[in-house]
Parts: sequence; structure tokens; C-alpha cells
Amino acid sequence: MSADMGSATSPSASRVRGAAGAKASGAESGAAAGALGSRAGVRDWFRAGDVVEIVKVSRRQLQYWAQTDLIRPSARTPGGHGRYTFEDLVALKVAKRLIDAGVSVQRIRKSIRALRGMLPTVSKPLTELVLVATGDVVLAFRHGLAFDAISGQEWVFEVSELQREIEDWRRSEPARPRVSRALAPPRNPRTTAVAQRHSGQG
Repeated sequence: MSADMGSATSPSASRVRGAAGAKASGAESGAAAGALGSRAGVRDWFRAGDVVEIVKVSRRQLQYWAQTDLIRPSARTPGGHGRYTFEDLVALKVAKRLIDAGVSVQRIRKSIRALRGMLPTVSKPLTELVLVATGDVVLAFRHGLAFDAISGQEWVFEVSELQREIEDWRRSEPARPRVSRALAPPRNPRTTAVAQRHSGQG
């Protein structure tokens, strides 16, 4: 496959960087850059039916996302059929997870546009950044920073601050009371009588 897997920051999120567009073959030399081609067999292409099975989305969703410019196939055959790269599959998977988490397609599309405007060097936010849904907010992670994908507002979370809060909580927490006899489990009367006889009581 042509995409190189980057280091993942969590089990459910990974960063993938794709290769450049494929060269057109001799039969399609006059086609546009998006036309289906090959580069010494390096790039794998996936048909819409393959994508439906791999990403677990419907054909209707796939077509709608392409028509609304959420995620378009990287190439098309002379007959107009979409062909997807591994990088496209990653983008589709990320979008699906955001949608499953409650983020609307409109918000994802808006986040992509905003991230491209904020980060000119990022052309494919769904594969070049780690995106996480928290409520209806999409957070983008880059270079150790987390920020709102639409507003760009940075989310600051200091580990040292959390440690101080935990220490303050421990100091303010009163000593835990011992378990009351009233809350202790009831004794077995027969066991109690035997113990008393052995101890000389009763």
C-alpha cells in the first residue's frame, strides 16, 4: 500500500500520510490528475463495493459524501467509477467514527474547511490530524496541542495541575471512619455459641 502509517496517539486513532497522486497510464495519458492509473504497482485501489465492506458504510452514504465533497474518491475510471486509496479508507473511517460519536456531517465538513484555513500545510485533515469528538465539538490534535477544529481555540490540560488537585483533595479528605459494628455482617448464632464454650464463657 502507498500510505505510510504514522505513530498513533491512542488505540482508536492513528495518523496516516498518503503518497502523491498516481501517474496516468498510456491508455489514459490525456486524463486529468484524478484519473485512475498505476505507479509500478505501488498503489492499491479499492472499488466502492470494497469500501462498503471494509469501512462498514452503505453505498448511499459513500455517494452522498462524495457528492457533498466530504470525501471524494482519489481517482475515477474512464467509465466514471470511483476508486479509493488506502488513505481514502482512513479518511472514511475517521468520518464514520465521528458520525457514530454524534457529530453531524455538516459539522465535519465545516471542521475540514476550518482546519485547511488554519493550517495551510494540511490538505487532508481527516488523515493528517487526529480528530476526536467530545460532545458536539471536534478536537484536533497536532504537535501535542489540542484545539477546537472550527474555532481554533486551544484546549489546555495540564497534567501537573491535575496532580495538584488530587493532592489537595487527599489533604482535605477526612480520615475514613472504621466500619461500625452495626454495619458488620451478622454473626452465626451457632458459631458464636461454640466460640463461647471454648473460651469458657456461657
